[in-house]
Amino acid sequence: MQKVTTFLMYQVRCHEAMQFYASVIPNCSIVSTIPGPDGAVAGGSFEIEGQRFTCYQSGPHPNFQFSQAISLMIEANAQAEIDLLYDGLSEGGEQQPCGWLIDKFGLSWQITPRILMQLLSDPDREKAGRVTEAMFKMGKIIIADLEAAAAG
Repeated sequence: MQKVTTFLMYQVRCHEAMQFYASVIPNCSIVSTIPGPDGAVAGGSFEIEGQRFTCYQSGPHPNFQFSQAISLMIEANAQAEIDLLYDGLSEGGEQQPCGWLIDKFGLSWQITPRILMQLLSDPDREKAGRVTEAMFKMGKIIIADLEAAAAG
């Protein structure tokens, strides 16, 4: 059993957010829901690749706002997966540089190809520098462009 669980506090549309994630992210599903006082869904849990997230709807509250200081990072293995996740999760939200996005509920995500982390940590620091510069010019990460930068 997972001992530490990310808890997300949405001001509104918590159930809609869970449904959206389950419709866009492969291997994501709603695990449970929590009824609010009026009987409508006020919270619940969902899983992405076996990682559980719990969320609840607070109603308007100035202290419960998402920030880019915290983001959910999804490691992608291929360009098709990056395209699906980046384009899908940013729909109605905001595409950001370097594979980041803010979804329509205000939650920040990073769609990161596995190869990016490998290239950034390459012992050849010039190669890693070229990859970093290429990444800084991207919104959605393009694997072929990273590989071209790494090759020099």
